[in-house]
Amino acid sequence: MMTILPFSKQSMSYPNLLKPLDLGFTTLKNRVLMGSMHTGLEDKARDFPRLAAYFAERAKGGVGLMVTGGFAPNVVGWLAPFGGMLRFGYQVKRHRLVTSAVHEHDSKICLQILHSGRYGYHPLIVSASKTRSPIAPFTARALSTRGVYRQIKAYVRTAKLAQRAGYDGVEVMGSEGYFINQFLVERTNFRSDEFGGSYANRMRLAVEIVRRIRAACGENFIIVYRLSMLDLVPQGSSWEEVIELGQAIKQAGATLINTGIGWHEARIPTILTPVPRAAFAEVTARFRKAVDIPVVAVNRINTPDVAETVLAGGQADMVSMARPLLADPAFINKAAADQADRINTCIACNQACLDHTFNNQTASCLVNPRACHETLLTINPSIAPKRVAVVGAGPAGLAAACTAAERGHQVVLFEAAGEIGGQFNLAKRIPGKEEFHETIRYFRQRLLDTGVELRLNTKATMAALQAFDEVILAAGVTPRPLHLPGIDHPMVVDYVHCINGSKTIGKRVAIIGAGGVGFDTAEFLLHQHTDQQPEPSLDAATFFKTWGVDLDARAGIESVKAAPKPAEREIYLLQRKTSKPGKGLGKTSGWVHRLTLRKAGVKFVTGVSYDRIDDNGLHISIDDEPKTLAVDNVVICAGQLSVTELLQPLQASGKPVHVIGGAKLATEIDAKRAIKEGTELAARL
Repeated sequence: MMTILPFSKQSMSYPNLLKPLDLGFTTLKNRVLMGSMHTGLEDKARDFPRLAAYFAERAKGGVGLMVTGGFAPNVVGWLAPFGGMLRFGYQVKRHRLVTSAVHEHDSKICLQILHSGRYGYHPLIVSASKTRSPIAPFTARALSTRGVYRQIKAYVRTAKLAQRAGYDGVEVMGSEGYFINQFLVERTNFRSDEFGGSYANRMRLAVEIVRRIRAACGENFIIVYRLSMLDLVPQGSSWEEVIELGQAIKQAGATLINTGIGWHEARIPTILTPVPRAAFAEVTARFRKAVDIPVVAVNRINTPDVAETVLAGGQADMVSMARPLLADPAFINKAAADQADRINTCIACNQACLDHTFNNQTASCLVNPRACHETLLTINPSIAPKRVAVVGAGPAGLAAACTAAERGHQVVLFEAAGEIGGQFNLAKRIPGKEEFHETIRYFRQRLLDTGVELRLNTKATMAALQAFDEVILAAGVTPRPLHLPGIDHPMVVDYVHCINGSKTIGKRVAIIGAGGVGFDTAEFLLHQHTDQQPEPSLDAATFFKTWGVDLDARAGIESVKAAPKPAEREIYLLQRKTSKPGKGLGKTSGWVHRLTLRKAGVKFVTGVSYDRIDDNGLHISIDDEPKTLAVDNVVICAGQLSVTELLQPLQASGKPVHVIGGAKLATEIDAKRAIKEGTELAARL
């Protein structure tokens, strides 16, 4: 099992990553497949010029093969009402914008055919049997045998239209719990006809779709099949069934098999930051030994070093990188130029990509707000360069300073601390958020490349700022003080001093505030932070043990029980509200954070009134019932205040001043908003 420690530099040359792949009838220029991501731009005809620009930028960046977001083959297969669909001939023209843009840069692109099955958010959904998904609001109607064949014909029709539109092939989405997956497993297939019962019958749908697409589209057409290798749900496929399906799919005419890990309803994280890099590559390696067809490894492959390790070790023939190419469209070209230190690394936060998708917003990227907005957020040279001061080297200030300097402005960045990064320097210390090291590394290099003058350990003053034409205040936030009897007691610590290690924390801890900072603080305090005890997010074996993943079990889960490492402390996570703790966390990541803390024994307490703190601990009331928590420390995570001490003096002096990031709004630390505001402001300065 491969363990890749973070941030270590391996080879600065990537021969396996950049090696062409001969598919017989065509050749891919490297071993990178840009995996499918639904951006929201697929759903409306008017957005196809933006979609074309989005793919063009990544084709220009060197990607060998790309896969679009999912397009339904018919109305019942929609993900949501009026979602992306390729069913009619008149729709072909808009797709040619995309394929032409990609081919102009010598890259190839496949259209993903995605039938939602019971995962659709509309009342017309159909599936193998009458079932309802735990993550969708409607019950699916069971298809008749004739109805199943109609769905197969719809797949073939979409593939033929994709070929007319200039796509180099299609990807058949057969994993993650979507329509085809629902036929494969006993969990969702209760049929007794030719598509149910034995595994040979249950896999008939998948095999027939691939066989008929190959017959309809000919030999010189890429067919990628996305195969679920670990379902991570009860009654999922066994390993023997996975191999049987892979061999049948190959015989049916597939060109490549892409890996799928976990159904969307599985309660095991598979792509978030807490998942170790390339944790599931071992699954692909096992599959590759049993099936004679090029195989693609997926999930948390976010640097050239990781990708090269997977390929050099024979674990896969290609690597799929989806979100890493949202973060940096020039990823491949930078790797080829031995400039990996200039890659804007995906931190797997989901905040602007998947969270946006599941909230019906256009996807983007926390570390790259231009993603999916290439035609709207342009970075053009300034007509009249200015002297610009940026106060604060947190995420907002770094984004503003680098973008302004790219445009030709003369930029000085003031930072009172001795290092850049702001709140990211706390985030990188949280187990499961180690990737924030990479963002700081990226901005450190970008400051050098753009010529920003960085003044560390320098507090900006009114006198110093008078020399500039424009001032950008990005001084960030400071912990909000809590007014409570005994708040000055020695056991009280704010979250900054807790996480930065400047205060020793005891074995029994009460955390006041259950927002994002409170959750991060609790996660931090669960661990000893020693090299002898690797965190789950850094080590695949530890991660699998923590979450109950067994690669030898049916669906990867059934023979073991999750066994998280015992918590180092007794922790209470408290909030005044009576709502679910962590309610404001990310839509696709919040459940992971809540479950992680619960599995570790953190006690969630809601509806709390804080009375006082003394030598006996924290005194609280719940429903007017007094209670004393006998703790060693009370950590305050009760929000933040904006740092704006320079704002009024600057405004009074008439100096043009702009406020961004936490200095503008401190209700909750929000790096996505901070980087976006900094980039957008500097782009129009």
